[in-house]
Amino acid sequence: MADRRELVQGTLDMLILKTVVLEPMHGYGIAARIEQMSKGVFKPNAGSLFCGLSAIATRWTDRKRMESHRE
Repeated sequence: MADRRELVQGTLDMLILKTVVLEPMHGYGIAARIEQMSKGVFKPNAGSLFCGLSAIATRWTDRKRMESHRE
């Protein structure tokens, strides 16, 4: 099993997106689903989820802002 420090940056973001694309859910549901999908390898806590969701939202907002400036 890979050491936590060896995980590719953005793995949690990818797992969050993979989870919520299936159906909308709250933080606990996201954490539980990620743990289930990873067979217990990933057990994200609330702080990690908040940071991941915040990063995803920021990237989406920035992208939309850039697209609106191009028009």
